[in-house]
Amino acid sequence: MRLAILSHPESWYRRDLERAATARGHAVVGLPFEKLTAFVDQQAARVDGFETDLTQIDAVLVRTMPPGSLEQVVFRMNLLGQLETRGVRVLNPAKAIECAVDKYLTTARLRQAGLPVPATIVCETADAALAAFDQLGGDVVVKPLFGAEGRGIVRVSDPDMAVRVFRTLERIQAVLYLQRFVPHEGYDIRAMVLDGEVIGGMRRSNPNDFRTNVSRSAVAEPFELTETQRDWAVRATSAVGASLAGVDILYDRDGTGYVIEVNGVPGWQAFQRATGIDVATRVIASLESHGR
Repeated sequence: MRLAILSHPESWYRRDLERAATARGHAVVGLPFEKLTAFVDQQAARVDGFETDLTQIDAVLVRTMPPGSLEQVVFRMNLLGQLETRGVRVLNPAKAIECAVDKYLTTARLRQAGLPVPATIVCETADAALAAFDQLGGDVVVKPLFGAEGRGIVRVSDPDMAVRVFRTLERIQAVLYLQRFVPHEGYDIRAMVLDGEVIGGMRRSNPNDFRTNVSRSAVAEPFELTETQRDWAVRATSAVGASLAGVDILYDRDGTGYVIEVNGVPGWQAFQRATGIDVATRVIASLESHGR
């Protein structure tokens, strides 16, 4: 197979996927999103990266979505969609990435699929957010609509602080995403899903921060998922239309579980270190089994 990896040049995931692909005899090229160009005329429509015509590639693996303007992000998604129409397998598909990166859309899809989610209110004005703050019990987690690894997430439980936070977000024209804070025991569960099957789970613990991301010093350890957790993870992945996803499950102190997030470009460095599962090799094997 001929594979392209869309990633930062120094990405650990690019190196890991290159290792797994070359070990199985596949040709690999790594490209940053910013270097892709589209070519359209009466005879052809191509997506090029340096000297590589990506419409002739067998599969494209998306390992990053770098920051950019709305125009740039939409253009990148359109490029992925164009590749899909030409028969190139894109992991994950553009529509799945669009859904998973949007916290409101993901939460709505999870609820539509019958999965448990914390009470959430999304709005555009500070006044609406202040009303939501009261409605959600005066203790909320405010999240950027787009974001990962816990970046930009703050807990707000003081009314005066709520005014300052919400007014600031309104001034920068942000969408205000408020979720009821779930008191928990300092850990969450990450399930890794590929092609409709759970390939493993890990528990991430952080007694010093309500955010349990490994990037914020949480400790990862292998975890044997229950049948319910496996079911939630598979259904959550399907809800956003992804083939590969990391699904986060959080329990409150009473034992009630919630599906918190579906990551459409999931990291697996900490997962692999904790579980010993070679995710990159499984991803390449998945591409082999599905073909172009």
